[in-house]
Amino acid sequence: MTENADSATVRQWEEALGAVLGAAAKRVDRAMDDGASVLAASAEHWPAVSRALLALTDRTLAGLWERGWRPADLARLVRRDLTPVHQALLVDLVAAQGRRHAPAALDRRWLEQLRELAAEVWWPADQEYLAGFAERHRLDRFALATAALELLALLARLPVIAPVGPVPGAAPVQHRAQLPVPGEPRMLSRIRALLAKAESTEFPQEAEALTGKAQQLMAQHSIDEALLAAGQAGPAGAGVPGAVRIGVENPYEGPKAMLLDAVAAANRCRVVWAKEFSFCTVIGFDSDLDAVELLYTSLLVQATAAMQQAGSRQHLDGASRTRAFRQSFLVSYAARIRERLTEATEQTTREAAAGRHLRPDGTAEQLVPDARLLPALAAREEAVDTTTDRMFPKLTSQRVRVSDGEGWAAGRAAADRAALHGRARVEGRRK
Repeated sequence: MTENADSATVRQWEEALGAVLGAAAKRVDRAMDDGASVLAASAEHWPAVSRALLALTDRTLAGLWERGWRPADLARLVRRDLTPVHQALLVDLVAAQGRRHAPAALDRRWLEQLRELAAEVWWPADQEYLAGFAERHRLDRFALATAALELLALLARLPVIAPVGPVPGAAPVQHRAQLPVPGEPRMLSRIRALLAKAESTEFPQEAEALTGKAQQLMAQHSIDEALLAAGQAGPAGAGVPGAVRIGVENPYEGPKAMLLDAVAAANRCRVVWAKEFSFCTVIGFDSDLDAVELLYTSLLVQATAAMQQAGSRQHLDGASRTRAFRQSFLVSYAARIRERLTEATEQTTREAAAGRHLRPDGTAEQLVPDARLLPALAAREEAVDTTTDRMFPKLTSQRVRVSDGEGWAAGRAAADRAALHGRARVEGRRK
């Protein structure tokens, strides 16, 4: 296959996709069928079609990375709007595009997303990819070409969004102090282990003890980060706020976004909800972002379990009111969690300012109070607010409706029983 022939096959994909994107709503299916028929017409030509698809999506994904998207964002949308076949196709295409970058050229969170997606190149050669995929998923050529066009059409319609990190190959931005906190890997590993045990136990008292210990360790980690940054010379040493995106999906995406906002606010982070894309952007310093992800995930697991345990509800006439009950349950849960986290942050800030220091093994020591702590925390909060305003200059508030009093009461009771994890007790209340 010559380079000109490869280019011609890429143009076939581009023409088929262009016809789909330009078709009137009532003719999209016809355009999709016509394009897939041309691409899948010849078994002899199928290897070239395979190679051309990978070449086209290499450019497509590179453009999406430049427009602010990340692998997990695309996977979330494809999972929501398409099928498992499209999801598997996307993961493979992300893996193929990633071949142009060494792992050292990717930031930590990008690598984590690739691992979570299990994005790996499993096919021996690009001309064999589509044949291998079709065999794995029991598809004929026409069905696979159709799926690829549907996926490409979804990707082609995505707009520019605010970036939350460097694109592959770009110089990383320093989001944490340049010197590592002593014992950080050991501490974070222990925190994750404690949270995993807390979520799996059936005994509330054991969960409370485990997550209480995890919270204490995270609190000290956050304090160490803030003081370390305060001791570095200039803004480059102290680092700058970064951002992550966390999926917030149906059902009950509004209350879930409220819960995430409660956790983020307690950890001196800000949240911006993009409902149309099923994610929230969380802005904060790197170690704080890690804490928000851990704590939100754990509290959401607890809330979901408590909500399901509460069961379904019906009106007197027998009609279901389960959705209203659960919506109210989660809104109340999020509101009460916010209150608890606020109380906890105020207490722990006072203790930290008085010099209490927690060692990695969980024991405490009393040190001379560090007068830099409270100004350092205030400076970090101001930096987060400034970054949020720069990334999202036009923000609006969102209200979530509550219509079931029993659900509200049950959610508040569940929040009172919830074990608070993470570092929510580190920092003072947001002003």
